[in-house]
Amino acid sequence: MIRITEIQANQVTEAKYVISAVAQRIFVPEKSVQEFYDILEEEGELSDVDNFQKVYVENCGLFLAVMDDDKLVGTGAVKKLDGKTAELKRLWLLEEYHGQKIGYQVVSRLLDFARKQKYERVWLQTSLKQERAISFYKRVGFYKIPNYRESMDNYSMEIIL
Repeated sequence: MIRITEIQANQVTEAKYVISAVAQRIFVPEKSVQEFYDILEEEGELSDVDNFQKVYVENCGLFLAVMDDDKLVGTGAVKKLDGKTAELKRLWLLEEYHGQKIGYQVVSRLLDFARKQKYERVWLQTSLKQERAISFYKRVGFYKIPNYRESMDNYSMEIIL
């Protein structure tokens, strides 16, 4: 049974592995999930997940875990960028769970949280390689905006709350 809950400290490693597993297929399909996970760990790319309490919870945010019984299968988070803007982060779901409206449930919960925190908008940044994600975000109501962080492959989006 699918449940969406606030992430717990003992779920961090599993969450980082799920993020790595989904991202590996998109960005480096020639590597194994473990190889990609090791690269991300070495580069500190998932340090925000390690420090979810400080980076998200203590920053007027929320970090969610998607559970299928006792197995973590997805994540999603939102955190404060400024007094009016939250940022959607770490929305990842194992591919075998796509198409079941789980991503919509996670985003809805995060946007509801952002509204309760009195944010006026939510921004996100994804990669141009993530065409499926961009399409999903557009269906939710996000639209393209100029990049708010510099990177050649970034695709920035916004939704007004």
